[in-house]
Amino acid sequence: MNFLPSTFDGSLETYFRIIRKGMAVRSHCDLLKWLQGDLQHYLPHKIMLALWIRTDANQVEYDVVSALPGIRTGFLHLEKLITLQQELHGFWIELGKVPYRQSLDAQDSQSEDCKPPATDEIFRGMRSLLVHGVSDERVGQDCLYILFNSKDSFDDTTLRVMESLLPYLDTALRRITPLVRQHQAMLPSADLLQSSINYGLSMREVEILYWVRLGKTNSEIASILEISASV
Repeated sequence: MNFLPSTFDGSLETYFRIIRKGMAVRSHCDLLKWLQGDLQHYLPHKIMLALWIRTDANQVEYDVVSALPGIRTGFLHLEKLITLQQELHGFWIELGKVPYRQSLDAQDSQSEDCKPPATDEIFRGMRSLLVHGVSDERVGQDCLYILFNSKDSFDDTTLRVMESLLPYLDTALRRITPLVRQHQAMLPSADLLQSSINYGLSMREVEILYWVRLGKTNSEIASILEISASV
């Protein structure tokens, strides 16, 4: 009996390699490496947003995982994030808690029911998203996983892959200590960005300088940017 999604046909070794690496995740750095590895072939994405939602209150915890410079947990606007989670979570509930995809291009929206959700500036440039989640009935909490991509790459196959790999993704996230929330954090200032142009700094170097100016230690910066402290 073939229990794998059709996209994994003939790739049993790859499938189990993805699972093994997911089960070995112990840090945000591990998680980033896992999501940017073989998994990208089956679930191509630029950003993953994880939302933990209390079903009995208007509360949300979140993490952002991305290799893109400037796309970090601390740079999200909480008010817009709450609006985003309400829209996507509400639609997921309406559909019966099954994975779904959505275009973020206004011209591709055919009706009021599938209009693009209100996304944060941090997700600008993304054209599509894929949503699925897990309900934890014991603690009254839902966890929603949202994959963003800059291409229209999510099809029926990726929906099936997401459904198959979601338990391993959820387990990996639950092993990781949440990042310290930086609700008041702002994007690097105009003068810092101008300095980066004048001195030829990369966006990653600008990010590091930004957190240094806020008094963060090397280990704290490494945790926020999901990189090694030795980088």
